[in-house]
Amino acid sequence: MTGAGTRSARGDTVDGVLRRTAHRFPNRTAVVFAGRTYTYRELDDTVSRASGWLRSSGLRPGDRVAAYGTNSDAYLVGYLAAARAGLVHVPVNYALRGDELSYILADSGARTVLVDPALADNIADVRADIPAEEVHALRDTADALLTVAGGGPVPECTPETGGGDLVQLLYTSGTTSRPKGAMMTHSALVHAYVSAVVDLDLAAEDAPLICMPLYHSAAMHVFLLPYLTIGATVQLLASPDVPEILRMIESARIGSLFLAPTVWGPLAHHPDLEQHDLSSLRKAQYGASVMPEAVLDRLRTRYPDIGFYNGFGQSEIGPLACALGPEEHDHRPGSCGKPVLFVETRVVDVNGDDVADGEPGEICYRSPQLCIGYWNNDQATAEAFRDGWFHSGDLVTVDSDGYITVVDRIKDVINTGGILVASREVEDALYRHEAVAEAAVIGTPDERWIEAITAFVVRKNGYQVVEADLIEHVKHILAPFKVPKVVRFIDELPRNQSGKVLKRTLRQR
Repeated sequence: MTGAGTRSARGDTVDGVLRRTAHRFPNRTAVVFAGRTYTYRELDDTVSRASGWLRSSGLRPGDRVAAYGTNSDAYLVGYLAAARAGLVHVPVNYALRGDELSYILADSGARTVLVDPALADNIADVRADIPAEEVHALRDTADALLTVAGGGPVPECTPETGGGDLVQLLYTSGTTSRPKGAMMTHSALVHAYVSAVVDLDLAAEDAPLICMPLYHSAAMHVFLLPYLTIGATVQLLASPDVPEILRMIESARIGSLFLAPTVWGPLAHHPDLEQHDLSSLRKAQYGASVMPEAVLDRLRTRYPDIGFYNGFGQSEIGPLACALGPEEHDHRPGSCGKPVLFVETRVVDVNGDDVADGEPGEICYRSPQLCIGYWNNDQATAEAFRDGWFHSGDLVTVDSDGYITVVDRIKDVINTGGILVASREVEDALYRHEAVAEAAVIGTPDERWIEAITAFVVRKNGYQVVEADLIEHVKHILAPFKVPKVVRFIDELPRNQSGKVLKRTLRQR
């Protein structure tokens, strides 16, 4: 059995990533947030103080610590401090309230909750339903984690964890069912960071802006931590506010920007877009949901010097599994690319056999980036890990050159009259109408068709399109059996903070 001394010597932990960068570039600026600036040495010392404070509160290695807050330096410090203390970090979507909030806090068994003061009332509302013994502020109070870690002696933190130990319970988006806690180890995430650096061409001089929510794995594990791994200077924003993003690109000479498609869209059509100098921006990444083709075309045409990257994957794998680079966008614009450095893929049918090139099947993964299972859910773990592979639940095709194209989530495929239709294909057709701002397609129970294709559409401002118009539009693009039976107009689609449409909410309607 591996002892603590061996684990310490190996140093294959998430917090070790920061420690190594701090030794290499102690005086280089690491993070800038809300007027506060940290060199790598200062950030490392702050993490050590926060780690010591967490341990002094009675927490022991393996205990869970939940984080409930918006983006901030405190949120980053809390994650790295928990990792350094041997604790298991539980990021919680800051939009959750009531039962959805208490479910994750109770399921994870978090002993401590770190919370933004502005969200403290939401924790108070569920306090009787969660096992947490203590609730502490992340920032902005005299006894907050960031305050107590901001100065004083730097404790000696002897690592008691190794690469195989848990560092995070990363709860899935829960778009179709209750979220599941993917058990991520230090080693899995360190491998994921290296894959991101290699396959997204991340570089220390990129001057990245991070504004998507840090509780979500893409912002934290595909961009922020990989950039800290290589010594970049990261500008951190509290939220993806489009006017502020445009201002920051110009004023801070941002060179790399990751946004969900739900933010790229408003940015591409923002009235102030032409008023800002975006000449510094060289790398633009998107992922987490479908990027409308019209938005991508508009941006690539307007800014030909920006290289666009498409990232695809899921929480359980870090979350980056596949990537498509800038040059590949020219000849494979609809693809999500090829597997990244530490990911091996296989596409299989319902019997577990490999499908032919171009045929749809479930993409399966084998990778050191994978979670080791689902917290408190042996059944879900057994269903996902079969025959030596992780079964993703995503339906894809792969061509003879190895390029992968996403068809749909398997659970979102619609059985209409005994024929399977990918909801994403119908959504893409709807997006091609000039009046459609957003679209989501689901199957609703139907006595004749088994499931009737039902579209939920958000109109663009100023357009008065009606149901018959959109049905006629789709008829000219897709086969008759793929045309929606019903189109419902709504003000906005229900989404989580990472931009994924909550189709279970639409089904409940």
